[in-house]
Amino acid sequence: MTRTELDGTITVLIDHFQGKPLNAPNDVVVHSNGSIWFTDPGYGILSSYEGHKAPFELPANVYRLDARTGEATVLVGDMRRPNGLCFSPDEKRLYICDTGSSDGPQYPHNIRVYDVVDGLRLANGRVFVEMGAGLADGIRADVDGNIWSGAGWGGEDFSGVHVFAPEGKLIGKIHLPEICANICFGGAKRDRLFMAASTSLYSLYVGTQGALVP
Repeated sequence: MTRTELDGTITVLIDHFQGKPLNAPNDVVVHSNGSIWFTDPGYGILSSYEGHKAPFELPANVYRLDARTGEATVLVGDMRRPNGLCFSPDEKRLYICDTGSSDGPQYPHNIRVYDVVDGLRLANGRVFVEMGAGLADGIRADVDGNIWSGAGWGGEDFSGVHVFAPEGKLIGKIHLPEICANICFGGAKRDRLFMAASTSLYSLYVGTQGALVP
């Protein structure tokens, strides 16, 4: 995992854990205390399609990196393929997608939610929503605590963005003609949703705003 500096140089933040190389980090969020939370499902080493095929030397973990000390800790170690993640607007909860069913239908295809304890660790993990026929990938929260998810791999009517209320109820969809992997809120008022799909970048003004950390 790297950081691109203002002058264009690249700083490596972490590439090993306990002396072993990370698999292939996938998504990252930053807590207001400066710590960096990221998933490492390993898609980049499963084949040469997304990266370079290589053996796994670590489990598919979710990590927290302390930006001051450089120390990394494992937050979650029991997910099949931890993928997209985001904080709730108040940072009291962390949502993580498990795209494990990309390995087979017997594995998870859900979004889990955890309580964030002191900005340091997670507790009380549980299923937030099951994704049914497809998968959730990149996720973001709006100011009301709704979770917006890039989605696909579930058929033509599934691809796009799915929106879930804080209690997990599906409250809306944005249909796209292709799989949507990642999303973010942007624009001057954070009310423009950008959607990175298989071959195109889409945008749409929405009736809410993306959440900011406190």
